[in-house]
Amino acid sequence: MRYRQLGRSGLRVSTLTMGTMTFGGEGGFASVGRTDLGSAARQIDMCLDAGVNFLDTANMYSAGLSEEIVGKAIEGKRDRLLLSSKVRMVMGDGPNEAGLSRKHILDQVEGSLRRLRTDHIDVYHVHEWDGATPLEETLETLDTLVKSGKVRYLGVSNYTGWQLMKALSVADKHGYQRFVSNQIYYSLESRDAEYELVPASIDQGLGIMVWSPLAGGLLSGKYRRGQEATEGRRLGDWDEPPVRDVEKLYDTIEKVVEIAAGHGATPAQVALAYLLNKPGVTTLVIGARKDEQLLDNLGAADLTLDAEEFSALDKVSEPWLIYPHWHQARFAADRFGAADHAVLGSRTSGSP
Repeated sequence: MRYRQLGRSGLRVSTLTMGTMTFGGEGGFASVGRTDLGSAARQIDMCLDAGVNFLDTANMYSAGLSEEIVGKAIEGKRDRLLLSSKVRMVMGDGPNEAGLSRKHILDQVEGSLRRLRTDHIDVYHVHEWDGATPLEETLETLDTLVKSGKVRYLGVSNYTGWQLMKALSVADKHGYQRFVSNQIYYSLESRDAEYELVPASIDQGLGIMVWSPLAGGLLSGKYRRGQEATEGRRLGDWDEPPVRDVEKLYDTIEKVVEIAAGHGATPAQVALAYLLNKPGVTTLVIGARKDEQLLDNLGAADLTLDAEEFSALDKVSEPWLIYPHWHQARFAADRFGAADHAVLGSRTSGSP
């Protein structure tokens, strides 16, 4: 297992992070997984044995049950793990049971600490944008949590580029703690994050944590052109992530399968190894319904793709250049920096 610095923080995290959305299976999360305490403890031990030192959860996963299971499963192991949790989503029926107000954040961090059976959260993410609460209120509250020791570092998730930059500007203006991580959806199925979020993260020093790096299982190799999957969802059922170009997805999967065969690896391992080579990516959040799926995903840490394989995957999954990227590729490539290359790479010929 390799370890990378999380943004501009001093925190070193494993390149694979254990995700816990499958823990509990309450309400709508039943379709994701129903991992009970015994299975969760076993999977956490598998991750620890593989060198994983980062575990990601959220207060809203199974309405808090995921955090409860995590808290019980890591008893006696807390000092071997860094914990990430989140706040923003709906946690009740009242008018203040969602968002990033001071009230909601303070209420929810206490609940998360109680369920996780710990006195601090290592990385606390705002889970989604809240356009109804002033950023000054949100960021001052988060800053207070860091200064109190209840939270060690701050992270952000699912913001747009302008929302991220506005939040960082407010933090800098008032001297509040900055976000050190940006947890985003990013995969071979959809590289939308390269338009703004990846270059912004690189420029601003945020480590990228990738959620759903296998696109909810689409890149596992179970879904092939002209074949019905033997298990899991039908392709037409997908809404997170939404599949917008089925043929491009199948072309990408075929290339992933081809490269995997050449390594004696699985398609999932190739898809994960690809992301670990992308600019700005610090760690991939992996989770699994079954132990064998988790073990397979952990194997991606040992897989190395050569330049030709990486280039082939880059090409087959390449997103369209939207404005102003196609214009900059044509007229500004003589003065690109690292953040520019993260989105434009070698595409400087002028063709969108």
